[in-house]
Amino acid sequence: MIADAAHGPSTDELIDRAAAVLNPHRVGDRLFGDVGAALLTAGGNVYTGVCVDTGSGTGFCAEASAIGAMVTAREYRIARVVAVWRGEDGALRVLPPCGRCREFIRQIDPANLDTEVVLGRAETPPLRDLLPFHAWPPPLDPPGRSA
Repeated sequence: MIADAAHGPSTDELIDRAAAVLNPHRVGDRLFGDVGAALLTAGGNVYTGVCVDTGSGTGFCAEASAIGAMVTAREYRIARVVAVWRGEDGALRVLPPCGRCREFIRQIDPANLDTEVVLGRAETPPLRDLLPFHAWPPPLDPPGRSA
């Protein structure tokens, strides 16, 4: 766990913060703001963001939006992160970060491999468990020896 994640908001409070920024807005066949994210930094601050879906591939996930706010504030270490979506049935669901967001979190700071990823109220594995084989493997042959 990254320093002081235990002293920030609880998992339920972080989920509530992510849900609070949900603001679905339809433009044509695109939907903006239907996924909200909240992250807790190692410094104890919470940043939120929403997704923006575009047809041109220039959109971004809610986690990336929250990370942008965090980096703007000159913070880089993420203690805990969650993304949520509310279905048409009104039920709130936690969404795991996509592969791009998992890698993005890691690249912001290598220590973020220890970021707790909220997958449910009682399930918060470290990012490293969701991003296996992130490091380059050792060479197949010793240096100077060809196969």
